[in-house]
Amino acid sequence: MILRLLNLILTAWHQAIASLPFAWAEYEFMRTALLGIIVVAPLFALVGTMVINNRMAFFSDVLGHSALTGVAIGVLAGLAEPLWAMVGFAALLALTFNLIKLWTGTSSDTILGVLFAATVSFGIVILSRNGGFNRYTPYLIGDVLAVTPLHILILAAFSLVVVGFWVIFGNPLVLVSLNPILAKSRGVSPFLLETAFALLLAVLVALSIRMVGILIISALLVLPAAAARNVTRTVCSYSILSVGISFFSAITGLIFSYYSGTASGATIVLVASGIYVCLAVTGFIAKNGFWRGSNC
Repeated sequence: MILRLLNLILTAWHQAIASLPFAWAEYEFMRTALLGIIVVAPLFALVGTMVINNRMAFFSDVLGHSALTGVAIGVLAGLAEPLWAMVGFAALLALTFNLIKLWTGTSSDTILGVLFAATVSFGIVILSRNGGFNRYTPYLIGDVLAVTPLHILILAAFSLVVVGFWVIFGNPLVLVSLNPILAKSRGVSPFLLETAFALLLAVLVALSIRMVGILIISALLVLPAAAARNVTRTVCSYSILSVGISFFSAITGLIFSYYSGTASGATIVLVASGIYVCLAVTGFIAKNGFWRGSNC
């Protein structure tokens, strides 16, 4: 029943997009890629706002690069598809990070630096045996054009988890990022909440690696939220604008990459970077009152 419904939705989607008067709409892989980024864009935007608030940009980068080790574990286990090995390893890495931070009191950047060096080196050592590393370069740059309907279905299902987490724990997570002591007094456990979010982020990164690539996944998480933060003052407007920027960057970058013949993920990042620069300048001008004229 579910598969039949999914097939009906995909058929309707392809028919609707194919009717558009654009050259790229004629190709099934472009229509599927467009659906994939429409599903993943709000996920990156919502999770990205929490990444920025909790100063976890480096953490997301470490998770992205640790995907190499997840792939290596999948290879050692003889798995034809290393996706779930990446998900499992990313979740284990997130849990390990929070436990080390709790037990040792070491600063986050130091722990992440150690984990980054160890996990990435292990992954490269395993995958480079007998000169076979070139087979895994697609994980480095990603390929949104190779996304499958099954992958989209998995991301769509996970989006329900992300939205539910954001609705229920969004405000407590902001409180923890601002004042952990106050959060404890309100009955919120910073360790449990941060660990839950770290696991959520780990799963999202692992599920999206094949689509966007190890090298740029952190940028796609951080840029829309960082851009929105320049010109917003409330959590609600911050989240809404971040989602809008993510949608615009993803769709514009995908279509532009078709006409320019460039890598889709990197092109999307460049569009998001341009938006960040524009909003950073806008926020600076508004903050300093230049709209009202110079004081000179």
